[in-house]
Amino acid sequence: MKRKLPPAKASLPKFRSDQAAAEYFQTHSVAKVWNQLPKGAAAKLSKPLAKAIRERHRAAKAPISIRLGPDQIAAARKIAEAKSVGYQTQLRMWIAEGIRREAKLA
Repeated sequence: MKRKLPPAKASLPKFRSDQAAAEYFQTHSVAKVWNQLPKGAAAKLSKPLAKAIRERHRAAKAPISIRLGPDQIAAARKIAEAKSVGYQTQLRMWIAEGIRREAKLA
């Protein structure tokens, strides 16, 4: 059984332009008027674009297995945390940096 929500206490003002709406919402919370906001249409991707996105995502990274010692993992986690990134991301950055450096030497 659906329960009908009571109307919002604050009404959403009428805006003359998108700029006026943007200025309003920069200084006002939408919490009280959330249910009054118009619903946006869902984006529809063309079939070729959706296929290209799927293929690019699939080819972006390949999972591998690498064995590291607990001390190496702990050190990578600590450094990554200090940089506000994930430790696996930090490891990928180090690997990419090493590959670039070695490629210049070859």
